[in-house]
Amino acid sequence: MSAASRNRFFIIKRILLAVIAAIFILAAFFAFRIFSRNLSGALSGDRSFPEQLKTALYWSSAGSGKVQCWLCPRQCLIPRGGRGFCRARKNIQGKLYCLTYGQPVAIHLDPIEKKPFFHVYPGTRSFSIASAGCNLRCKFCQNWEISQLDPESVKVDFVLPEEIVRQAKLSGARTIAFTYTEPTVFYEYMLDVAKLATIEGIPCVMHSAGFINPEPLRQLAPYLTAADIDLKGFSEKYYSSFCEGSLKNVLESLKILKEKGVWLEVTNLIIPSANDSDQDIRSLCSWVKDNLGPDTPLHFSRFFPMYKLADLSPTPLKTLLKAGQIARDAGLHYVYVGNIQEDAGEDTFCAVCGKLLIKRAGYTVLEDNIVEGKCKYCGAKIPGVWN
Repeated sequence: MSAASRNRFFIIKRILLAVIAAIFILAAFFAFRIFSRNLSGALSGDRSFPEQLKTALYWSSAGSGKVQCWLCPRQCLIPRGGRGFCRARKNIQGKLYCLTYGQPVAIHLDPIEKKPFFHVYPGTRSFSIASAGCNLRCKFCQNWEISQLDPESVKVDFVLPEEIVRQAKLSGARTIAFTYTEPTVFYEYMLDVAKLATIEGIPCVMHSAGFINPEPLRQLAPYLTAADIDLKGFSEKYYSSFCEGSLKNVLESLKILKEKGVWLEVTNLIIPSANDSDQDIRSLCSWVKDNLGPDTPLHFSRFFPMYKLADLSPTPLKTLLKAGQIARDAGLHYVYVGNIQEDAGEDTFCAVCGKLLIKRAGYTVLEDNIVEGKCKYCGAKIPGVWN
């Protein structure tokens, strides 16, 4: 081979080696870029997510990758990779997703009286579901082990709404209940289950704190037969100090549910030295009568020490009995006192003739004298949702 040929060969070889080296360098560069992007996404929460993760309802883009949630009165402004106060709604790549959809952490068949509903299908069972998370921070929460968790921290099977309805039918439950934690945080799941249940002829009920915006509540209401709302106290100071919430929003929710024809029952947990003054109880009872009507069942529930109020004493029995008397004096017809040993506090009496209608022992109905929605003795119509 001539010297000129050898020179051309070496030149071509160097060019090929340079091209190959350049290709490797570019490949390494782009691989590093992809790795860095994935690492950054993981650190910021923008990881890949399961296909079943559902886009949330009631939110809007807020610029710079942020989103604004409109589901509850907090109206959280959530940065990319962040989540709302409830822990259950997350900004992934500039869109808001539900972390609770199809993720029930509790599925039980309960007596309807446990919710508590005393004027809804007495003596029947309710197929009850809940997810992790809550949009309040009640210091006295009875289910804080699941309500104050990130949804991803609880390993559960994905359950479609169709499967919830199917299981409810197989169980023989009269109703499906959204309960235990705050149903607002699994709003999209609740709504889809309720729509399917309505088609299948299964009534749905909800036990909620009522801390939800009007528009989503109005969308949900047509699919609810009944709601029991925790009216936790009757001052903004109490709601702020003990729940990190707002009284006015809960009162608005109660009015909306009444307006939409959803059967309402109200529960008030009485906590010593917090919301147990005669004036607080009297104000609450007067509001219920004036805005929801005297036939609205009001449940006073006894507090037991737990969560962040473990140092308090249980509610004295005399406080509960006095609250019941204040409610009756205010003109409420159906007043109940729960979590006490005296069974009489949970019996139902006719508001017209005074006769015993429903005798209860705990969650068990021992006697039922309501016939076709009327008092067996005097024929007076008894407000509620009956068999």
